[in-house]
Amino acid sequence: MTIRVTVWGENVHEQKNRAVAEIYPATMHGTIAAALNQAGGISAGTVTLQDAEHGLTPAKLAATDVLIWWGHAAHGEVKDEIAERPFKRLMGAPCNLSWREAGERERLWVTSRQHPIARGLPDHFEIEHEEMYGEPFGVPEPLETVFVSWFQGGEVFRSGLTWRRGAGNIFYFRPGHETYPTYHQPVVQQVIANAVRWAHNPEARLTDPNAAPNRPVGQTLEPVVERGPRLHHDGEAGLR
Repeated sequence: MTIRVTVWGENVHEQKNRAVAEIYPATMHGTIAAALNQAGGISAGTVTLQDAEHGLTPAKLAATDVLIWWGHAAHGEVKDEIAERPFKRLMGAPCNLSWREAGERERLWVTSRQHPIARGLPDHFEIEHEEMYGEPFGVPEPLETVFVSWFQGGEVFRSGLTWRRGAGNIFYFRPGHETYPTYHQPVVQQVIANAVRWAHNPEARLTDPNAAPNRPVGQTLEPVVERGPRLHHDGEAGLR
């Protein structure tokens, strides 16, 4: 089964900053998609902030098994009715952190060596030039921590985290900045491909993940005698 991936990119700095355009002539989202298309068993395409409905039309989402979201400077330009800053919405938290843009070395340690996202990786790897993110990271407690980063300035950061929301799997991967060639690095490309395979759920999609059906007394598996007053009527839509 081929995993269908949509890589969403802001496509802002590639158009406005010459240094970014030189590092990523095919754009960052295009570079990520191209690497995934070479990984085997994955078919990746791209959409951007500037596309109609930010590229996230119902038809596109229906044809997407795994969505990769790359956002940085234009979160406020995403229309709420389309996506509403998806990571913060999924986390239900501010996702705040400390940061520094100095092109310093980042060393990532694999903290869950048997995790599918870490498959085929060494126990650590380095990115020579990166933006620093530092703890505390204002997110809910993750299901798993796959990577922890150390930076030359001394800060550390939980840089590979997983969660489950409803029927979906979420992976947050920290590395990547517009002015550094992070997404050209093979080990980073391998992490992203591993994450796509981990996040993919081959089971049939839920027709309505928000459904809250009313199951009246007459449809129970065992006899139930109704007692006491009722607030709702049979067949009434539930709270969402």
